[in-house]
Amino acid sequence: MSARFSLSPAEDAFLDSAPHRYTHIVDIPAPVRQVWDTLVADDALVSWSPVITAAAWTSPRPFGIGTTRTVTLGGFLRLEERFYRWDEGSRMTFTVDAASAPGLKRFAEDITLLPLGTGTRVIWTFAIEGTPALRPLLALASPVNRLVTKGIASGTRRRVRAEAVAAR
Repeated sequence: MSARFSLSPAEDAFLDSAPHRYTHIVDIPAPVRQVWDTLVADDALVSWSPVITAAAWTSPRPFGIGTTRTVTLGGFLRLEERFYRWDEGSRMTFTVDAASAPGLKRFAEDITLLPLGTGTRVIWTFAIEGTPALRPLLALASPVNRLVTKGIASGTRRRVRAEAVAAR
């Protein structure tokens, strides 16, 4: 990352109280293990969301608490993520440690998988706080951010379906 702007660490309380919080629930007709494996695949994020233009795990497998990943949004904003929760097969939570552009104060995501009788429920929460200079823009962009984050969460369903078709 050429330019690096550190963010304040986020924790569970921030996921509940962030100024900009987007939670999406996606039901997927596939077992929890299959959905989990899709989420941690090497090409996972890039393959289902046009907003995410690059993603790379920067920690070796097996993943767990402390795992890191770099994600690029829109081809220009790189985020350095660090997972502070890794409940194998059911939940992962990360905070963004740094971004390639200024403006973000804190950013975190939490992904929870719950077994359903017919598959898996994914509960995906995005939590964002900007610096004072970015706050007005984040407020104006909130409807767009809600759609973008919904697209990222919903992309999981499309990816799992595509994998099921390819496996046949």
